[in-house]
Amino acid sequence: MSERIASAKRLIVKIGSALLVDEASGELRRDWLAALIDDVAACRKRGQEVLIVTSGAVAVGRRHLGLANGPLRLEEKQAAAAAGQIRLAHAYQEMAAQHGIAVAQILLTPDDTEERRRHLNARATIEQLLLLKALPVINENDTVATAEIRFGDNDRLAARVAQMISADTLVLLSDIDGLYAADPRHNPKAAHVPVLREITPEIEAMAGAAPPGSSSGGMVTKLAAARIALAAGCRMVIAKGDTLHPLAAIDGGARVTWFLPAAEPLTARKRWIAGALNPSGALVVDDGAAAALKRGTSLLPAGIASIEGEFERGDAVVVRGRDGREIARGLCAYSSADARIIAGHKSGEIEAILGYRGRDEMIHRDDLVVL
Repeated sequence: MSERIASAKRLIVKIGSALLVDEASGELRRDWLAALIDDVAACRKRGQEVLIVTSGAVAVGRRHLGLANGPLRLEEKQAAAAAGQIRLAHAYQEMAAQHGIAVAQILLTPDDTEERRRHLNARATIEQLLLLKALPVINENDTVATAEIRFGDNDRLAARVAQMISADTLVLLSDIDGLYAADPRHNPKAAHVPVLREITPEIEAMAGAAPPGSSSGGMVTKLAAARIALAAGCRMVIAKGDTLHPLAAIDGGARVTWFLPAAEPLTARKRWIAGALNPSGALVVDDGAAAALKRGTSLLPAGIASIEGEFERGDAVVVRGRDGREIARGLCAYSSADARIIAGHKSGEIEAILGYRGRDEMIHRDDLVVL
């Protein structure tokens, strides 16, 4: 296999409870976490951006609140998460500090990744943290999520985050070294599958039930995560994570399963913008802006001639030339009300006009598809 963690530009590492928390004591496996952060630090030294999606808050918190083993009621789980998040965040902070790395905690619910404006806000926060060289540590917000609005597992959360920020690599560290043609716990001769390029019904049939213990995942949720990641143009790997330095082990030739997409992250995102969104309005641009867009630039307020329709920040809009021809689609950084006020003005004038500093671009080129 030529696939390597070292070739990633933006890397997400998902850690399950069974790896991070000792099931018998309910305590964090600090030696394992320290070794993982060593791997993360090595990735960052290579110039890679790294994010962690972690489980473990409930598993850690329940012991400190005296909650017994076994299923928890929703309110007990939320209480355990509230107690465990503090200990979990402190552990990451302590380990990362040994490498001079600042840690930032982000708690998300499904609505934060799927509702467009909250999606944009979460993405902007993560992008800023990466710009500031911080290590984002992300978990589901179990303290406020109800059963109806939960991911239920962090495999899919990690894939949604990968989709949100156009990550190119997602690592699911697990208690198994990849996908097998049958459950290897019951069939030791089951064949290991090293590479997949699509999720077919036959592949889905290979998934078994989640193993007992702290984890709420299993191969079913990992394949669901793979489907999300592949659609976003993000490659994904399932790797056994219970040894020290699991990321280094992947690049060292450990047996894993790679899921490889047909498109790069930005290409997949732009396909989504172009074809999957219903435009809420339109921006009519002058000839100079139309020509600049063809050269791959962002759309600036100075090039806007008029605004059509009503929309909010982050909504999809059509970009038209003066002749009415549609030349692009994109996600507008301003509401229609604000866009009308700053249309035709230079980016440096935005703050004085609106009273706040927004983006310099009406539509950034990463959020723009030229047709």
